[in-house]
Amino acid sequence: MPEQPPCRRAAPATLCSILWILFNIYFNIYNKQVLKVYHFPLTVSTLQFAVGSLFVAFMWSFNLYKRPKVSGAQLAAILPLALVHTLGNLFTNMSLGQVAVSFTHTIKAMEPFFSVLLSAMFLGEAPTAWVVGSLVPIVGGVALASATEASFNWAGFWSAMASNLTNQSRNVLSKKVMVNKEESMDNITLFSIITVMSFLLSVPVTLLMEGVKFTPAYLQSAGLNVNEVYIRSLLAALCFHAYQQVSYMILQKVSPVTHSVGNCVKRVVVIVSSVIFFQTPVSPINALGTAIALAGVFLYSRVKRLKPKTT
Repeated sequence: MPEQPPCRRAAPATLCSILWILFNIYFNIYNKQVLKVYHFPLTVSTLQFAVGSLFVAFMWSFNLYKRPKVSGAQLAAILPLALVHTLGNLFTNMSLGQVAVSFTHTIKAMEPFFSVLLSAMFLGEAPTAWVVGSLVPIVGGVALASATEASFNWAGFWSAMASNLTNQSRNVLSKKVMVNKEESMDNITLFSIITVMSFLLSVPVTLLMEGVKFTPAYLQSAGLNVNEVYIRSLLAALCFHAYQQVSYMILQKVSPVTHSVGNCVKRVVVIVSSVIFFQTPVSPINALGTAIALAGVFLYSRVKRLKPKTT
């Protein structure tokens, strides 16, 4: 079969990129609206994993995507990935419940810093001078934005930082444990299994720590609009699973560097759209700090492709 021309290959990736950004925007908007009035991030996270698991079950049941045959050894290898994935989403929701969406995503621009740190510690990957240099504007920009953020509080800040740590731990673990070529699986299958496992992990913890606080009776007693909370929670959960699913689809079509650049663009759009939608007050210095951090992320994604010179 002849290879598809670049324009034919680029079209699906472009469509997926647009959907990736749109789903992310709506996820952050609906999720923030829920977390502003409903202060149970564990329950919200579990609901998101539950909707994702139902979507995965639907795909597998109707053969929309091939149901995998997974060994016990593979499940044991995936379990740590599911654990840090669960924590990453929980910490993100905790941060979104405490501070502005734009600030959470500014802090999450620190992901490259944790990626470099963890890769050096556990994979023995020494960063190049260019990579280290690109981290300077990221760290400096986040520090400047944090110092001038109107919605700043330490709980929201450290939750977002913990999300960075856990999400990048997932990436490092995936490189460390999914090394057997004979038992390897595609990204979408891996994400689907992680989603189901994250749901199973989060249910008992949610019941233990927050109890059942999502019934109509409880929401009414808290003075909340039941239909509004339910609809927004469902839409947020659908967008949450959709944007991650599309992200993995894009990763199968483009290089990791291109995906990283797209992630930077996506974060810019999410920050700007959330500032406009929620009318978040942003000072010039705060905007400058965010811009510097995002420019550093873009620079990082470009210098990652540079190979160190060998002598």
